[in-house]
Amino acid sequence: MRVVIQRVLSSAVMIGGQMRSYTGPGMLVLLGIGIGDDVEDVEWLVQKIAGLRIFNDEFGVMNKNVVDANGQVMVVSQFTLMASTRHGNRPSYSEAAGREFAVPLYEAFCQSLTNAVGRPVATGEFGADMQVSLVNDGPVTICIDSKNRI
Repeated sequence: MRVVIQRVLSSAVMIGGQMRSYTGPGMLVLLGIGIGDDVEDVEWLVQKIAGLRIFNDEFGVMNKNVVDANGQVMVVSQFTLMASTRHGNRPSYSEAAGREFAVPLYEAFCQSLTNAVGRPVATGEFGADMQVSLVNDGPVTICIDSKNRI
């Protein structure tokens, strides 16, 4: 699994011209699920994300996690995070998990993150054509791959 985490002042997902989700200050998590990912990847990433200290304390030092900062969280599925650009100029998505495998992991990830932060996470819609907007705060953007834990 790969995630791109952005500290945001706000984030929103529109689908078909309709607002699906909106958050205020917190984090936007873009989630890519690959072939071979499993529940262990979900749990490791959720704990890493929930504990990630990317929010400022009273001294302006990034010393708080999303819970400490009372931030909101949005999760958006994004299979393009699994792109390979090793050959040619057209990305290959052959490492992205298929829908039948990825949807249960996406749902488990969202539920586990909800439990870890103690409040519901906002979501997009798996597989939908979404328009995602955000106001990046900082900017702070962190990339994590569950296969690179060392």
